[in-house]
Amino acid sequence: MTDTRLLLRNGHVIDTEPEPVVHRATDVLIEGGRIAAVGPDLPSEGATVIDATDRIVLPGFVDTHRHVWQAALRSAAVDMDLMGYLGVMGQLGARLRPQDIHAATLVGALESLDSGITTLMDFSHALHTPEHADAAVDGLQASGLRAVFGYGFPLAGAGDHDDVRRIRAERLEDDDALVTMALAPLGPSYTPAEVVAGDWRLAAGLGLPVTFHVSAGPVATHPVSVLREQGLLDVKALYVHGNSLDDGELKLIADSGGKASVTPGTEAMLSIGRPVIGRYRRAGVTVGLGVDAVTSTPGDMFSLMRAALIVSQVTDAAERLSVKDVLRMATLDGAAALGLADRTGSLRPGKQADVILLRLDDPNLLGAERDPIAAVVTAAQPHNVDTVVVAGRIVKSGGRLISGDLARAAQALRATVAHVRGD
Repeated sequence: MTDTRLLLRNGHVIDTEPEPVVHRATDVLIEGGRIAAVGPDLPSEGATVIDATDRIVLPGFVDTHRHVWQAALRSAAVDMDLMGYLGVMGQLGARLRPQDIHAATLVGALESLDSGITTLMDFSHALHTPEHADAAVDGLQASGLRAVFGYGFPLAGAGDHDDVRRIRAERLEDDDALVTMALAPLGPSYTPAEVVAGDWRLAAGLGLPVTFHVSAGPVATHPVSVLREQGLLDVKALYVHGNSLDDGELKLIADSGGKASVTPGTEAMLSIGRPVIGRYRRAGVTVGLGVDAVTSTPGDMFSLMRAALIVSQVTDAAERLSVKDVLRMATLDGAAALGLADRTGSLRPGKQADVILLRLDDPNLLGAERDPIAAVVTAAQPHNVDTVVVAGRIVKSGGRLISGDLARAAQALRATVAHVRGD
């Protein structure tokens, strides 16, 4: 459903730029897919009006790191550490055909939209053939979600540089489109410096940012230093995890303008290391939140925000987060981490209209008008998401998805699950 002019009337509006703040009895006007104005009593002539009187209105959430294809393997790696998870993913992921990647990517994207995530980074690293890559892109584009397709490399062997070039030239050449592209190589923690240099040159030559898992890993205990020594810190980079990096490595990330994606739920479940959000923030690194793996954790931003808030309370006092800190990481800081802060993450006029509405008359949010920001972070649930708008297009209305064919997608995913099980 697309409206050239849409008015969200009389809501409890939370904007996040420059900091999260609540505007009571406020309207949001959307024109041509963009935020046109935010304020009371905006003109409604020619607009489709949505009554937001009992709604919290805020920017859509931004998930900065998610293996979307793992919707086919939901809850397959609980009660496992990182090595157990990698073993399961290697074994089961290798069974996925291109049609399975499409089904899982589409369902994972629709799951995200349904819970209010309007933008995500898909770190897609089960791309065994060019057909798998096409299937992943098709799934994202069919969903109606704003996404960055991270062309990922398998855990063993070199990445297919020729196919990266093909996808960039033939499928995702437009950096202003709803689905854009990044390179998602293994990176310096896990591959030799000469391989890293080749991957980073590929990204630079194609005008792509890079995103990669980083740790004091088996190949390099100081992986960011390896990038500095190779002269590669000038490539726009999103560092994922980093729990085991020392403060010197975090400072290199900050000084180079790098950003970070932290996935507190998965990091805790897989025993990846002590919480790192506070350390990144102290170093001056912009941090976004990521779901990462629905094989181990829930796939919604509400669970993720609570995980971030809770784990921060058991760290040093200087590293503890407020609810405003967490909400900003889930929105504007996440957009900045993906290089998309000019188009999403807040309700600033001129940005593309990625907006969600939460029902305040649901039992778990009754009384939340007193502090809507705290309620979003600590009390809200996916079922409270009433309306979702992406680039001015309504993709969920009245609590029901209207983007994508969910019934058909569900049927395809069930067939994929049966195939993986060997039924």
